[in-house]
Amino acid sequence: MLNDHGPVHALDLPGFAGVAHPGRALEIREYADLVGAAIDELGLDDPVLVGHSMGTQVVADLASRRPALSTLVLIGPVVYPRERTIPRAAVRFLQSTLHEPSRIKVLAIRAYLVCGLRWFLRVLPKMMRYRIEDRLPRIRASTLVIRGEHDAVAPRAWVEEMGRLLPRARLWEIPGAAHSVMHAHADEVARLCVEHAARRAEDAGSAELRRLPEDLAGDGDEHEDFAPTPADSLRAFTAQVAEGVAILRDDDEALGAAKTAHAEAMADAAERARERRERDG
Repeated sequence: MLNDHGPVHALDLPGFAGVAHPGRALEIREYADLVGAAIDELGLDDPVLVGHSMGTQVVADLASRRPALSTLVLIGPVVYPRERTIPRAAVRFLQSTLHEPSRIKVLAIRAYLVCGLRWFLRVLPKMMRYRIEDRLPRIRASTLVIRGEHDAVAPRAWVEEMGRLLPRARLWEIPGAAHSVMHAHADEVARLCVEHAARRAEDAGSAELRRLPEDLAGDGDEHEDFAPTPADSLRAFTAQVAEGVAILRDDDEALGAAKTAHAEAMADAAERARERRERDG
């Protein structure tokens, strides 16, 4: 859906999603600097920055230092200042996981395996210590904050507090969703992002947390009729094999090409599923 409104660039940070681990765990600001460098290198003019979980810290840090950025989306933002301990964060994450569809749990497990437990444990303290609440008042961008109803990692009280800290904020809660709301409720999240980007030049928004109507939220299985053709499956499988080879060879360029091919195969299949749903009413 997002591709229908402009080019989409998905950035994998060092140490994640198969990208080579740097020699040390990076600070959130250093990750933000890398994102800023990618924006500059790609020649992007005022892109809409979207971050999820730790990614919200990264894009918020960058936006707080780049006032020219006009639009920001924070999905499942971390870390709630009143629960800034690793044991509490672990409990909240497990609570949220209970409400994720099985296919999302599989995606999460795969992501952690590719990342590596050792690396994740090295980065985790950086995320826990980062005070995003100090950055929010400095952000001039019109900011959309999205949480899932069952997201214990980004509780309702925290999102409402963010609304008070951000100069220009819109807050939305998606019923039935958890922390990985952008996967389980991809269409709804994309729709909110598109609508927000279209309204960025308007008023400052509302700090009130609004709940998406139940009839628009879906049940988290909106892709249950998602049935890739054999050709789609072969394209995706070939791309995943290429990803694995690129990771083993530490070839960032090949890894990027393989990930793009994988995403395109799944996007094509998802588009056909969406057209089929609309046709069948």
